[in-house]
Amino acid sequence: MRRRLTARVLLIDPQGRILLMKGRLPSRRDGPGAWFTVGGGAEPGETVLEAAAREIREETGIADFALGPVVWRREGMMVLAGDEEVWFDEHYVLARCAGGEPVRHGWQADEHDLIDDIRWWSLPELLATEERVFPPGLAARLSDILAERLPDPPLVIPWR
Repeated sequence: MRRRLTARVLLIDPQGRILLMKGRLPSRRDGPGAWFTVGGGAEPGETVLEAAAREIREETGIADFALGPVVWRREGMMVLAGDEEVWFDEHYVLARCAGGEPVRHGWQADEHDLIDDIRWWSLPELLATEERVFPPGLAARLSDILAERLPDPPLVIPWR
């Protein structure tokens, strides 16, 4: 089984909102979407922080941000396109920026096809939503991050 080193980004604006994307998996193009953090797989030779910075620029168009530490880790298997089973090794990196409207000019064709929305969420909105949000428990864990109570070493969170 292929292993995929992945950088997920908790991108926070000055109002304490987090930027999330809503999309579908390549293996479930017709399935319901879910909200998830900015991020993606690391390129060969790329560190988690380098991948996080690249993903912020590519997926949001935001170029001015400050990367913080990895605050959470999560591992698990997911089925991708072609029924390929992949083991994901996710690292959740804290990042802060000035906010603003994200742009989609850096997206690849499959991202345009699979991503339905991208927007800033406040903690109260996340706590109240009935939509699926990943990682599970994001809203409950986010208050510590917003209050700068950062775990060291990173907290291992459940896959499901």
